[in-house]
Amino acid sequence: MRLHRTLGTTVGALLLALAVPTSAHSTTGDFLYRTSTGQDAGVSDQTSGVCINLPGTTEEAPGDSPQNFTTSTATVFLEAECAGDNHAALKPGAKLGEDFKVRSVIFD
Repeated sequence: MRLHRTLGTTVGALLLALAVPTSAHSTTGDFLYRTSTGQDAGVSDQTSGVCINLPGTTEEAPGDSPQNFTTSTATVFLEAECAGDNHAALKPGAKLGEDFKVRSVIFD
């Protein structure tokens, strides 16, 4: 009978531990860029590992001048959905000039 109770308690504890949600890792700070119309824009405090298509950018008119003021490395892409070979990794505090075009970003 003890084994049955111990097993039931252990299984119950395991199920409870799996049911408790964990917080997603996120980056803190601002990622800034200039939109295709020349407006300053940015995204703040994003979830790590999630691709962000940058508002105000299009295939015909991407943004430029990315600046990473977050706590994570930001990998920027010319293509939407964090696709394509044209990308760069910006460590916290890094900036690229207006010659570098962007449409999406993902944080480590």
